[in-house]
Amino acid sequence: MKKFTLLLCMMSIGFFMKAQIQTPAPSPFSTLEQKVGLTDVTVKYSRPAMKGRKVFGDLVPFDAIWRTGANQNTTISFSDDVTVEGKELKAGTYAIFTRPSEAVWEVFFYTATDNWGTPQEWDASKVAATVKVETMDIPMPIESFTITIDDLYNNGATLGIMWENTYVGVDFIVPTVSKAMKSIEETMANKEDLTANDYFAAGSYYFAEGMNMQQAKEWVDKAVEMGDGSAYWMMRTQSLIYAKMGDKEAAIEAAKRSLAAAQAAGNQDYVKMNKDSLQEWAKM
Repeated sequence: MKKFTLLLCMMSIGFFMKAQIQTPAPSPFSTLEQKVGLTDVTVKYSRPAMKGRKVFGDLVPFDAIWRTGANQNTTISFSDDVTVEGKELKAGTYAIFTRPSEAVWEVFFYTATDNWGTPQEWDASKVAATVKVETMDIPMPIESFTITIDDLYNNGATLGIMWENTYVGVDFIVPTVSKAMKSIEETMANKEDLTANDYFAAGSYYFAEGMNMQQAKEWVDKAVEMGDGSAYWMMRTQSLIYAKMGDKEAAIEAAKRSLAAAQAAGNQDYVKMNKDSLQEWAKM
């Protein structure tokens, strides 16, 4: 009898464990990971939906601190020290709180990230940075609350917050130049170990940042010289450097070599870019 009762209990436990109901979360959790230059940026947040409701000025009151999402704190992490709208922000993780209004939002980067919603008592000493950004109208409704990292370039990006018909963008700058220069200097110091890719990475970065063009030319020339003639992307950059330095004939020759290599590799993007450049330079 005892064995039967034990078996019945185990079957009942198994039944209730299997019978657990799973339903969609009203505000699904989302993680956004983005490399900006050489800096890792991660945003974690929950995404409420409009569901026919009026959001800003109603569901989210104006001129009051908002959790900027739903559920637990919306957070952003930076792997390096950054500058946010001119304000310095140390590497680390911050809760994002906002104070929306019709024309301007205040955005707070708060060091305590363990709140569920807004803090019961707002502690100004935990505000690492506060910035103000103007709102922009969106022509189509955004049903789900959305955070983006947009307008990426080597040295920064824009943290975008959008919902309903409102968008705000917070610009931030990352320390790509200092990190890249340190990497280039350390790598280029070991001459005997350098590869074509090392020379190309250093030269193309100098070119992209508008730095020492003569040095960029020497490094990219060395990369092309070390190759077997198939690296159409290297010869493409080489042609652009020559053009930037005013050497049209050398630019055209490099573009022709890049075009031939791109055609052989079947890369139509580079085929088109080289043809466009050759057409442009022929008219100069």
